[in-house]
Amino acid sequence: MPEKEMTAPYSFAATNDERSNKSTADSVHEPNTIYKNNFEALELLRRYNSAKESAKSDGAHDLDLIRADQIEPVAIRWLWKNYFPFGKVSLLSGDPGEGKSTFILTVVALLTRGESLPFTEPEEKLDPMTVIYQTTEDDPEDTIVPRFIRANGDRTRLFFIKEDKKQLTFSDERIRSSIMKTEAKLFILDPISAYIGNVNMNAANEVRPQFSSLAQVAKETGCAIIVISHLNKAEGLKALYRIIGSVDISGSVRSITMIIRDPAEQDKRYFVQAKSNLAALRSGIAFRISEKGIDFQEEIEATAEELMKKFQNVSVGRPDDRMQEAADFIRKMLADNKPHPAAECESLLTDAGFKQGTIKKAKKFVDARSVKTGDLWNWYLPEVKGSISQ
Repeated sequence: MPEKEMTAPYSFAATNDERSNKSTADSVHEPNTIYKNNFEALELLRRYNSAKESAKSDGAHDLDLIRADQIEPVAIRWLWKNYFPFGKVSLLSGDPGEGKSTFILTVVALLTRGESLPFTEPEEKLDPMTVIYQTTEDDPEDTIVPRFIRANGDRTRLFFIKEDKKQLTFSDERIRSSIMKTEAKLFILDPISAYIGNVNMNAANEVRPQFSSLAQVAKETGCAIIVISHLNKAEGLKALYRIIGSVDISGSVRSITMIIRDPAEQDKRYFVQAKSNLAALRSGIAFRISEKGIDFQEEIEATAEELMKKFQNVSVGRPDDRMQEAADFIRKMLADNKPHPAAECESLLTDAGFKQGTIKKAKKFVDARSVKTGDLWNWYLPEVKGSISQ
């Protein structure tokens, strides 16, 4: 009985010259052609698979790898230490009407004048900087600028992007362009719902790309970007789950701070931290808000998580035994009346379990001083005011 012929692409039933005019991929899909024998079929399969592997390997030419030892490590730079890092995206959240805009504008005013931010060390002071503030909740002419003036801000250093023709979004190239043109060190977007773009804020797959775009701009320009957000109404949840929208919003930013009202004193607020990927959670700040603006009062040893559980600790924000312990620690550490590197002092105190707010209060309590020698800041505890033993 004669061998039964098999259906195959035309190129394998043709001569070699005829086959060369057709690609392997094309030949596979030509119908109603005849294999001469099984070896021809196997050859077709081999060549076809080889072509597929070759196509895959072509993509490898686009692969760009870098080893860890080729990356130069850099230190995190801070707009406001532990709260807001340069080159990253942070979130400031709170219920409506709690004073988020007034708070951040007061901070902006200090930054434009080059003044120290509340409860910071001398070495943390920055030069006057330019800030871009975008908001849809208040008008610049009757609310933002008047508040900024009351806070004594430098109006020549505060900018707004016009949105009369086109609404700004996270992925808008104008964000990068405005930062580059003005050399801004801080960019504020208020609120998130107005600027994240036409996305479902509860959908992680839609939220992440928007924040990735914003984070890339922050990284490439070195500008600190702060997005202002409302809290949802789901009381009783952990602080991070109170952020409006998908939990991926919390995951996309490097730091989250909140403003929480004191239920016992309506003019009192707390600026507290809920998340910090780049440093330890910093102490909170108690402040009061009035028509005159913000009155920063004191640092408190509380986080957003702790305050949200309820204001059960009546001694919140007041000196306690831990402050006295930290004061004794500092006295012993600086007992030789010689300068000690500030970074080393803070590290020793932190390792001993003291929080930043307690450290600062204790340092002030014992009258420890900061002095700059060359590029290095030092602490010392003078025996006689104004003297430093070398």
